[in-house]
Amino acid sequence: MPKTSTRKTEPRLRRAHLAIAAVFAVHGAVTGSFATRIPWIQEHAGLSAGQLGFALVFAAVGASVAMPLAARIAHHLGARNALRLLLGLWCASLALPALAPGLGWLCGAMLVYGASAGMADVVMNAQGVEVEERLGRSIMSGLHGMWSAGTLLGSLFGVMAAHTELDARVHLSAAALLLVVLGLLACGGVLDLRPSPSEEAPARFALPPRAALVIGAIGFCAVFAEGASMDWSAVYLRDIAGASPGVAAASYTAFACTMAVSRLAGDLVVRRFGPVRTVRFGGLLATVGGILVATAFTQVTAIVGFALIGVGIAVVVPLCFAAAGRSGPNPSQAIAGVATVTYTSGLVAPAAIGSIAQASSLQISFGLVTMLAAGLAIGAGVLRTAGGVTVERDRNPVAATAPQP
Repeated sequence: MPKTSTRKTEPRLRRAHLAIAAVFAVHGAVTGSFATRIPWIQEHAGLSAGQLGFALVFAAVGASVAMPLAARIAHHLGARNALRLLLGLWCASLALPALAPGLGWLCGAMLVYGASAGMADVVMNAQGVEVEERLGRSIMSGLHGMWSAGTLLGSLFGVMAAHTELDARVHLSAAALLLVVLGLLACGGVLDLRPSPSEEAPARFALPPRAALVIGAIGFCAVFAEGASMDWSAVYLRDIAGASPGVAAASYTAFACTMAVSRLAGDLVVRRFGPVRTVRFGGLLATVGGILVATAFTQVTAIVGFALIGVGIAVVVPLCFAAAGRSGPNPSQAIAGVATVTYTSGLVAPAAIGSIAQASSLQISFGLVTMLAAGLAIGAGVLRTAGGVTVERDRNPVAATAPQP
């Protein structure tokens, strides 16, 4: 294609890149806002740790059931309209958990929360992959960094709301309304991808290739640690370290901050050291962080531990997506399989932590997180090769195959 035509399309792709980055940030802000008010929701509904974990598992159920439907919704509505619908639903669902007066209502709220989270996640990641392919350079780590930056911003407002003892029903309802508006504005700039008239709707469910499941196991470990830290760090600081509500909420802010910075810098680190060494060293850092959390009885030690977990696991999921794309003849199926495994892990993790804490203690729960973090260091080698391609030597695999805009 002539270079002049390519230059004319570059501004449109840059706008699409900025738009999908904003979408990732809005999605993350919902997560950050919710995570900092979990202690309030638990206390308001009168739940034990086990009951809270049981309610949180409904988010995993909702995501598992709904995620396979996202591709069909995008096929029928087009990618842009599907993202508007699903991101708007996800932002609006933020208000529901705080409105629940008891366990049953909270379970229903978490079912909607998880379903909308999973579907929006699938569609926005598909948009990110498409923009990455058209640009011919890696952007996924940066997009996930924007998601982490969004969780940080959401958690900062959550910390202020918790510190001032603002009713979470007021806080989360106002946040939901604002994020719906911001999300819809951001969706206006994403690529309007539509299937050809002859293209059949995607299958509701397809088994991922075996190689993707192996890669997904690495992502599972990382996202389990992420989900456990996001949803239980504030509770841990309050119940184990005796922190005030404001300081407890700040523990999640420290975690989100390290995740955001590490992901935004992730592409530079991977180009310097390669994915295997990056994940292996990150796994060691996360293991140290998990040990600090599991043995912490002081606020500073616990917060430092959560921060180290965030640094260690930050770039694992983007690297898993990249490796999955090389793992077989059908990259989209492999990436979808890895995404389902990893993100479902993140939604299952809070419930698993709650169940273990109910049977034993939160310290033992984070002993499991520490073991999974160590698994990253042990299993990082699966990212070295995928489908016969050496990932560490292929620093920009997208550029070789990216379609011309």
